Amino acid sequence: MGRVKTADPTMARAINDRLALDLLLERGPLTAPQLRALTGLSRPTVSDLVERLRADGLIEVAGETGADRRGPNARLYGLVAGRAHVAGVDLRRDAVHVTVADLAGEPAGTVSRPLPGAPDLPAVVAAAVAEAAGGIVLHALVVGTPGLIHPGTGLVTDGDMPGWRPDLLQALQSRTTARVVVENEVNLAAVAEHRDGAAAGHADFALLWLDDGVGAAIVLDGRLRRGASGGAGEVGMLRFGDRAFCQLMDVASAGHLDAGALADRVVEGVFTLVAVLDPGLVVLGGALGRGGGDRLAGLVAERLAALTPAATLVRPAAHEADAVLRGAVLTALDLARDDVFGRPVAAG
Repeated sequence: MGRVKTADPTMARAINDRLALDLLLERGPLTAPQLRALTGLSRPTVSDLVERLRADGLIEVAGETGADRRGPNARLYGLVAGRAHVAGVDLRRDAVHVTVADLAGEPAGTVSRPLPGAPDLPAVVAAAVAEAAGGIVLHALVVGTPGLIHPGTGLVTDGDMPGWRPDLLQALQSRTTARVVVENEVNLAAVAEHRDGAAAGHADFALLWLDDGVGAAIVLDGRLRRGASGGAGEVGMLRFGDRAFCQLMDVASAGHLDAGALADRVVEGVFTLVAVLDPGLVVLGGALGRGGGDRLAGLVAERLAALTPAATLVRPAAHEADAVLRGAVLTALDLARDDVFGRPVAAG
């Protein structure tokens, strides 16, 4: 039987620091006794941790508790949220939307701009980001866009975008010192739904996106699955008879249908996802999916139950039109926090 590997002092400090920082993110300012109670760490360990994080400029005194006995233990410690800023971008076919946020996720600037007829996409995105940032130096920039993004090269396939170019990632990176990530829009919407939306608490689910584009995002074992070339979830290409699913769900042809007729079409794509993945939960997003609400989700669930024995919840998306933008900001925050706080480390 092999020896059990334990954390060395450096790793132990990294684990404890990240644990404390994540607690401050989740709960807001805390006292040293509260940190001890929540982490289970000793008084000397928490005292050293607090001093180390203060010296590194990651936390600061954010006030005092109402305790009668004043002193170090009565101080509230909070994150230095301005230590880093990030930007999320939702690049649509007709507009670009940007939100800049600090390390705690608080918005620091927003911008929405229409796209011109034949845009220089990198220039338009960079200008919108700069306007939203207002002089703030960004740590990370995550852009959500239609199209397939190859997970290895970052090259983007044509998502029917005006001014489209496959090297969008590289072109944006050349214009900023921030770390740039370009991600499929539906994948980012799934991040938002998983973090604090309709799929919160579910390790497995699929998001079916029904909007001006049709696609799906897949999360299994708590991880977003992109596929070898970034094409996982491209259900819009499925064919039913002589028509592709994206044609069946085109807003122009499906937007006028009553709930029952719409559910008849939606269940075709949902059944395919369930038959192949058995995700246990399908979230209906985009203007058509989310707009149908609980009524459409319930009708799709009824039809699905007649097609498969796999028990599957069907829910409308919780996030409205900001799902892609929120997912972009959350992804950028994950990148920045790992860089600034240190990546979560597990002993053993």
